[in-house]
Amino acid sequence: MSGTFLGMPAFPTAARSAVRDERLRANLRHATHTIRDRRAAAVAELDDWAELRAAGKEIKDRTLRELDRHLVELEERVTASGGVVHWAADAAEANRIVAELVKATGEREVVKVKSMATQEIGLNEALAAEGITAYETDLAELIVQLGDDRPSHILVPAIHRNRAEIRDIFEQRMADWGRPAPEGLTDRPAELAEAARLHLREKFLRAEVGVSGANFMVAETGTLVVVESEGNGRMCLTLPETLISVVGIEKVVPTWQDLEVFLQLLPRSSTAERMNPYTSMWTGTSDGDGPSAFHLVLLDNGRTDTLADTVGRQALRCIRCSACLNVCPVYERAGGHAYGSPYPGPIGAILMPQLKGVAGELEASLPFASSLCGACYEVCPVAIDIPEVLVHLRERAVDEGPGHRMERTAMRAASWLLDHPAVLSAAERAASATRKLHPRRVPLPGAAGAWSAERDLPAVPAEPFRVWWDRRAEGER
Repeated sequence: MSGTFLGMPAFPTAARSAVRDERLRANLRHATHTIRDRRAAAVAELDDWAELRAAGKEIKDRTLRELDRHLVELEERVTASGGVVHWAADAAEANRIVAELVKATGEREVVKVKSMATQEIGLNEALAAEGITAYETDLAELIVQLGDDRPSHILVPAIHRNRAEIRDIFEQRMADWGRPAPEGLTDRPAELAEAARLHLREKFLRAEVGVSGANFMVAETGTLVVVESEGNGRMCLTLPETLISVVGIEKVVPTWQDLEVFLQLLPRSSTAERMNPYTSMWTGTSDGDGPSAFHLVLLDNGRTDTLADTVGRQALRCIRCSACLNVCPVYERAGGHAYGSPYPGPIGAILMPQLKGVAGELEASLPFASSLCGACYEVCPVAIDIPEVLVHLRERAVDEGPGHRMERTAMRAASWLLDHPAVLSAAERAASATRKLHPRRVPLPGAAGAWSAERDLPAVPAEPFRVWWDRRAEGER
């Protein structure tokens, strides 16, 4: 499985079911409004937020223009620091590399830091097929895993669950994955967090292999950076003997000075914090400190193709803050599962159709999963013009997809007519001459009839514009 969840329907079908779920909508409304309000307050504290946003955009664009050079520099620095770099063209290759690295250690389980890249390639499922169990250690990812669920948000994967649901999942499923939930567990957040802490502690202490992604990679030193709020990432990155990091090639930044900008933009846009509680950085390996073996898997999986699109490439600026999800009226009502991919919401609607192409029914539907209100662009910390890319991808979906036969026939007829001025002029004259016979509305069959029944056709003028123009021009001579 790669990119989109296997067997998921197109967005309109999935969304139609989701919007009928009143509990889901209530959970989403409460969570997204809370996060967006806190983010707005955190951003308002900085007088230079607009300048930081512009700097983040400029750094990302500059880096993407010379991505090949920065990646080569990154590989050299990681290797010089004791790490090993692997290049993965697609999800299958990345999964094969990781599985082989884990099997080489003789281990059959790994602990994981929350990672969008590993969700994108379906790493957990690929490892399971090789007899390797991957344990999610982020609280929200743990909830999703225990509940045999799918993430529905980039930052808060279990945003669609309320506290009572989480308690039930812990009581019913924790024992299947390790230490059971405490007796008499309530839905108080502190008790739920403590249950997760006790459950995960045994996994941290025995794990010999850790798997992570990275928020950023600094090319000039070969340093990887993970920011998180719970401390589980720090445990996964430091306790195991072997660390494997799967990271998209667009996550590289040239220098530490560039990184400074994003360490200000990301926490305020994502968790509404001034800085992340845990910011972990590692450069290769060090004797007696942290993992003794470090492997970096650089993932393409459609990113090079996206980079070639001069309009769509701005999606690669994304720093996975999820601010666009929290303000999107479509996401708030439909939820993340309706998008059918690890990247839901507005950013997913432009990222997945580029990583996977628009040939599939699901991918072709995602650019239309938007009202084009522009709220996503307003909050994006790196100024991705998501509405612009959505419109661009809608054009691609129509051009590359099978299309509607009647629509294509009409477009071909219109193209021919506009290419033959004499025929067009005759048609205009005929339309004017018969204008009293034209209906006010066009009766269309099926669902389209509800649309046409409320819309009047524009009135045909008494004479075509060309006739009026020619007569006016002749009168002036």
